[in-house]
Amino acid sequence: MPSLKQILGAVAVGLTVVSGAPAQPKLSTRALNAYNGVQARQNPATGLPDGLTDIDILQFALTLEFLETEFYRAGFAMFPDSDFAALGLQPADITNLKSIQGTEATHVTTLMSAVAGAGTQPVAPCQYKFGFTNAAGMVATASILENVGVSAYLGAAPLVKAPSILGVAASIVTVESRHQTFIRVASKAAAIPSAFDTPLGIRNVFTLAAGFIQSCPAGSNLAITPFPALTMSSPAAGNGTMTVAAGQNLALASTASTGATSCAFSNGGLPGGTAFTPFTNGACTVPQGLAGLTYVNLANASPATGILTDSITLAGPMLMQVS
Repeated sequence: MPSLKQILGAVAVGLTVVSGAPAQPKLSTRALNAYNGVQARQNPATGLPDGLTDIDILQFALTLEFLETEFYRAGFAMFPDSDFAALGLQPADITNLKSIQGTEATHVTTLMSAVAGAGTQPVAPCQYKFGFTNAAGMVATASILENVGVSAYLGAAPLVKAPSILGVAASIVTVESRHQTFIRVASKAAAIPSAFDTPLGIRNVFTLAAGFIQSCPAGSNLAITPFPALTMSSPAAGNGTMTVAAGQNLALASTASTGATSCAFSNGGLPGGTAFTPFTNGACTVPQGLAGLTYVNLANASPATGILTDSITLAGPMLMQVS
């Protein structure tokens, strides 16, 4: 039976580990601009509804919390505690893991109350397809969902106008971060892999979430268009944790790759938020200087500002972890 650390490798949304000795990010003025420019990157003309409001953002957050709540409910209904113990989790670890479902459910009720309190009908939960077949796969996917959840709240924060709503979101993202850290520690991974978490725009987040959504009821359409999927054929995914050295080529493919000129590696702390490397003959090189969670997209430009906008994004993201 592989350990939990071994199975936290390639799963449905393309988790990869990149090795090397990256330079530590420095929070310069340019790095601060990476966060301040998040709003500008999310262009309503390229797949987001026009006139995006604070309530729209809460509805989006509610959609993600519904997904996470059902994910844990379904997983714990399928797998007994003994399956998690076989992965090396201690009884206290299993108790803490199972407690995540309760906090996600509380996030749902909190967001539903906030949306309803503003006079809007909350979105309904969707039907989901998680695809895990064992406890190891469930925990590996949980690690990714929690990472993406943190990135989602960070990416949406600059779009929120009302301080009260921003406060609600902030009180949730700190708990999502605790979920993320607990799963990493229980998996014997580094608890704090980077000095900065990575904000991710709404369309990129929805692209990752869409892979788990089978169908949604009427009234739950957020009018968000996901980007086309991005896949990696080389290096090939193995059974354990896949390690790719900085400087190594990645062979990527997408139905939307026509016109792609660069791979965009978005990482918290980078000047502008993103490092671009040329995309040539279906491949690009992992850049130096990355640390922690990194999202890779295909883009049709490489702006010197280091800012990846929705308008130049063609496909992705895939999630990578730099170690």
